[in-house]
Amino acid sequence: MNTVLLSLSFIVALGVSLSLTPWIARTARAMGMVDRPDGALKNQEEPVAYLGGLAVFVAFLVGFSPFYELDRQVLAILLGGTLVVLLGFLDDLGNLGPSTKLLGQTLAILIVMKAGVAIKIVFLPPLITYPLSFLWLLGMTNAFNIIDIMDGLASGVAAIACFFLFIITMSSGQTGVAYMILALMGALLGFLRFNFQPARIYLGDAGSLFIGFMLGALGMVGIYARANPVAVLAPVLILGVPIFDMLFVMTVRWLRGLNPLKGSPDHFALRLRRWRLTAGQTVLLSYGASLLLGGVSLVMVYGSEKLAAGALFAVSLGLMLSALLLWKIDMNL
Repeated sequence: MNTVLLSLSFIVALGVSLSLTPWIARTARAMGMVDRPDGALKNQEEPVAYLGGLAVFVAFLVGFSPFYELDRQVLAILLGGTLVVLLGFLDDLGNLGPSTKLLGQTLAILIVMKAGVAIKIVFLPPLITYPLSFLWLLGMTNAFNIIDIMDGLASGVAAIACFFLFIITMSSGQTGVAYMILALMGALLGFLRFNFQPARIYLGDAGSLFIGFMLGALGMVGIYARANPVAVLAPVLILGVPIFDMLFVMTVRWLRGLNPLKGSPDHFALRLRRWRLTAGQTVLLSYGASLLLGGVSLVMVYGSEKLAAGALFAVSLGLMLSALLLWKIDMNL
């Protein structure tokens, strides 16, 4: 791989994001396109611009496109990601219905799957891997939308996930994927400068859906199981924080007899706040969890099968214990 071009891709995406994000924030505020506090799930002190996803998207495109020749799969991922951004932008402008969002996301997913972007597990037939790929990408697209409830949370966790995905793609020689991941990481880090507490701008649905879709797609095309078959689960750990929150929230809502798709203060981050952590401490703890899970994923990818299985068991046990402790936090106080 050309390390100079890779570095340029990251630097350009970072620079564009740092330059473009404050301009978009000012423009959004001038146009009244802000997220206003509602005293329920939105408790920021004042309205915050919410079109930051456009800055991430543009910075990613500018940082990636000039440095790598586009192939069929890369073009499909870009096309699907663009469709998701458009869908999220329309939702930011005026709430789209759940069926419309699902239809748009389904179309974007089918575009990338038609180009051959799918989970590849040698011992599973396409009859299983294709539906699994669809559910994975649909879940990841919405997981970052669900976790985007606190300043810097979704964007920071996504940047950390990019870091670990980049390490794995570099070692496996996947040039196109490595460029895309590095450009996305640069765009996210530039945006995070203005999104960390106190946030001057939010991702909005355009941003959270986009990064979820991109990380879900890029996570599928990585090569993980070269050392052992257990490592196919590495992307689940790399993206473990948003996956954990999505499954935890949906389970809690179902157990409470609520619609799993309806908003409620059941997120792990809000429960940690109830546990008397500050917003900043909660976000930093989430970063720490992402780093830990990413580190374990590298152990799984490069270690023996026995070591990978042991690491997976330890993480699974830790996550179940964490879910139990979070469940016990009373959110009705």
